[in-house]
Amino acid sequence: MSTRLSQLFVRTLREDPVDAEVASHRLLVRAGYIRRQAPGVFAWLPLGLRVRRRIERIIHEEMAAAGAQEVLFPALLPREPYEATGRWEEYGDGIFRLKDRKGADYLLAPTHEEVFTLMVKDLYSSYKDLPLTIYQIQDKYRDEARPRAGLLRGREFSMKDAYSFDYTDEGLDASYQAQRDAYERIFQRLGLDYVIVKADAGAMGGSRSEEFLHPTPIGEDTFVRTDGGYAANVEAFHTVPPAALSIDDAPEPTVFESPDTPTIETLVALANERHPREDRPWTAADTLKNVVLALVAPDGGRELVIVGVPGDRDVDMKRAEAAFSPAEVEAATEADFARNPGLVKGYIGPWSPEGPVLGETSFTGIRYLLDPRVVEGTQWVTGANEPERHVFSLTAGRDFISDGIADIAEVREGDEAPDGSGPVELARGMELGHVFQLGRKYAEALGLKVLDENGKLVTVTMGSYGIGVTRILAAIAELGNDERGLIWPRSVAPFDVHVIAATKDETVYGVAEDIVAQLEATGADVLFDDRLKVSPGVKFGDAELLGVPIIVVVGKGAADGTVELWDRRTGVKTPTPIAELTEAYRQLP
Repeated sequence: MSTRLSQLFVRTLREDPVDAEVASHRLLVRAGYIRRQAPGVFAWLPLGLRVRRRIERIIHEEMAAAGAQEVLFPALLPREPYEATGRWEEYGDGIFRLKDRKGADYLLAPTHEEVFTLMVKDLYSSYKDLPLTIYQIQDKYRDEARPRAGLLRGREFSMKDAYSFDYTDEGLDASYQAQRDAYERIFQRLGLDYVIVKADAGAMGGSRSEEFLHPTPIGEDTFVRTDGGYAANVEAFHTVPPAALSIDDAPEPTVFESPDTPTIETLVALANERHPREDRPWTAADTLKNVVLALVAPDGGRELVIVGVPGDRDVDMKRAEAAFSPAEVEAATEADFARNPGLVKGYIGPWSPEGPVLGETSFTGIRYLLDPRVVEGTQWVTGANEPERHVFSLTAGRDFISDGIADIAEVREGDEAPDGSGPVELARGMELGHVFQLGRKYAEALGLKVLDENGKLVTVTMGSYGIGVTRILAAIAELGNDERGLIWPRSVAPFDVHVIAATKDETVYGVAEDIVAQLEATGADVLFDDRLKVSPGVKFGDAELLGVPIIVVVGKGAADGTVELWDRRTGVKTPTPIAELTEAYRQLP
């Protein structure tokens, strides 16, 4: 079938929207695919919906091939299921909550694990009903504090979420692998490069967790990988601790005066000036930085925690958020320090000549955690918990201990991968999909059990599998564009071919009409630029902006039986006899 551009509900823009930060946002708005309604909220116009539906069709086909069945849940859901699993509070300010006229609590669903679980509980009771995988493509809502980059980080977005239900762990493994394989097929059909990385499950819970990341400089996720095949999101990276050292010959701690040294840089400079080493200079790696963080629980409760990390590394707040989830993490404020006079800002340490070590008693009353690199026998320069005083040769395991490990320091190029495959490199990526082995967390919380072969009630084990539909659309737009506009791959383009009547000659328009009919006969979905009062230059500019990959230009050459076949992907424009056009079109990759 064909669509006439003169009748299509679209207006292209010549100027970039003022709030556009990335190419996909800029071009999707300019080309008339989406329009902003509010921060992080967009309306979808006919062109945008066409691309979105083609992406969804690929997903539907691969879900069916993997044995999943489609359902559809509402976006507006009651409080009770989420309260039963603890996520009503865990999500904190990250979700939209509302009340109906009777005062009952609802939310706009950020994800649907609870209601999928309850639906299966309502309908199934036997192991004979399993395995089961059901899915939906539905809008989700999250109250992003800083929505940005158009569709890449919005408050409303479309997602495919699938859920598998098995009664054995082996069954979960099989269901998980089927969905993981389907994801690979989906991204391959969409022409998107991807890396599968180990990931942190976060508020979703569960055990095995993997993300499908599209490598791109504008990605919000940092991941690590090695030539040996290891790949992980930085939040899921586990530091390899060094071997413990002997403490038998470690020197005793020595306190020294250190005026005006509240930072690692000033401390290292003073140490080298007044207490030089014989073997080498002091460096930041010799110091122990004690970072005070505030953990804000979903219910608003606030707890301080001190984390000791090597002084040459900073705390990675995304890793900290993952480690302390569901609490939000922020740096301690001046008010926090004022309420805790035992914290001597700039001179905090895990030891004091006046008292016991942190972790044994309430020396500061604050939980103290250590980076995995701070192993027994390592010696550190750190604060003495007194104004303008530090201590040399503070030995871990002898002079101080901790309440646990916090692996939240930044990951660097060259750090060793935990699987022994060598040093890691850092890269940026955009999350396109995420697969989880949820296990029995939600089934236990909501009472989803079935009778097994022996007539015994067993708790069902679950998997969760999400793909960001609208984010994929934006990712494809990021990948396929140039300075003139979008360039869609044929698999998801809004139309198969764009026919332009490039003159005002009525004869040319008649030839263009015939060509449109010929292309339609091949099954092509055709966009026909039939606008009579629009110049060829504007038509060409709009064609480049809209991004249909194959363009047929019907111009003055039509009188001689020739048109131009323009491949927008390569830029190649080929004069083609009209009699051979249909075959030439079919031969294009």
